[in-house]
Formats: sequence, C-alpha cells, structure tokens
Amino acid sequence: MNSNSRALTILQQEVIACQLCPRLVEYRTEIGRIKRRAYREWDYWAKPVPSFGDPDTRMLIVGLAPGAHGSNRTGRPFTGDGSGATLYRVLYRAGFASQPESRSRDDALRLTDAYITAAVRCAPPGNKPTPQEIRTCRGYFERELSLLSGVRVVVALGKIAFDVYLSILRDRGIIRSRAPFVFGHNRVHRVAAGLPVLISSYHPSQQNTSTGKLTEKMLLDVFRRARRIVNSVKAASA
Repeated sequence: MNSNSRALTILQQEVIACQLCPRLVEYRTEIGRIKRRAYREWDYWAKPVPSFGDPDTRMLIVGLAPGAHGSNRTGRPFTGDGSGATLYRVLYRAGFASQPESRSRDDALRLTDAYITAAVRCAPPGNKPTPQEIRTCRGYFERELSLLSGVRVVVALGKIAFDVYLSILRDRGIIRSRAPFVFGHNRVHRVAAGLPVLISSYHPSQQNTSTGKLTEKMLLDVFRRARRIVNSVKAASA
C-alpha cells in the first residue's frame, strides 16, 4: 500500500466517525433504528458512508448522498437501491466493475480504474442536503481530490455533484467562475490543460430512470466515453 492509499484509508475512517451535522446524524440513526419492512433483518450501517474503489483510479465518480435504505443500510456507495443497481450494471458493461451487482460491502465486487465518492456522506431527509451540510462535507471531497492524483476524468452524477466539484476548482483558483460550465447529460467540459476532463450526467435516481429521463443506455454512453478517455491516457503513457 503506497502513502496515498494509506492516507485515503485514514480519511475514510474519519468520514465514518463524522458527527458534524446534527440533522444528518439524527436522521441516519433514526432510519437505522426504524428500518424498512423489507429489511427488518438487516443491521443498518447508519453511519457516514465511505468512498469505494480503486485508489489508483483514473476515473472519479461523484454522487449526491447515500440513500436512506440503500447505502445508509449497506455501508457502500450506490449499494442496496435502484440507483446503484443501474450504476453497477453500467460500470460492469463499461469494464470498470468485476461484477454487475453490488449486494453488500462484504461481497466480491471490485472496481478497476473507478472510484466512487459523494458530495455528502450521510443520508439526508428527502434526499436533500442543505447548503450548509454540503459545505461542511466538502472538506472530505477536497482531500480525496488531492490524494487521487491519477484521476483523468471526473463523472458528476447530478447537478449538485457537478456544482460542488466546480466550487472546489473555483476556490482553488483553477477556474474564475462556474458560469461557463453548463450542466447537461453526457456533456464534456474541458476545464484546463493538465486537469481531469469533467463529464456531467443525470443521476441514476429512480425518479430519473422510472420517467425515462435517464435510460441505462444513456448512462452507459457516459461511461463508455469515460472509458475512451481513460484508455487514451493509458496509451499515451505506455
């Protein structure tokens, strides 16, 4: 394990222990106590959800926040609900995941050249974190960006993830304003020379997939595009 991998492991332990947002602490704990009828036998995770994936990744996926009965139950990003079922099937088909399903944090799933993080690490009521909660959690994401030095493409799932990433670039002085970067599905944003390519995508929420706003093919197109970027980087460095 190299020094960055060790630092990422330590960071995720800090995430799991986080108690900074009282509303989220109360909500995630209450959901874990009440549970959903279908998951009565589950021992809910009910803590902040750590990131998951390949520490040597060239692709970073940024989501919104854990689902109350998905990641908040299982302890792994995009695991245990419809959003994750769609995402992992697509990651498998695009060659980033070892299997098409993510069932629990203890299963055999492995990601290669993919790392999943989130704008907020705790399940929020109504799936809507407050601006203050987003700002409070942003520090963990910033530290990950510094440690994931091999990233060449960032896939932002949803506008909140997109805006949080751009806000970090703005505050670091890398971009002057977020205004030139307009969110849209499968839209490529060239931020600056030497920096990762940013791809914006609709979030694979059940609301988006059930209404047809986002289809599995549309999401697969995003990750096949990300795969081409990753492969081009590998070829250039060979």
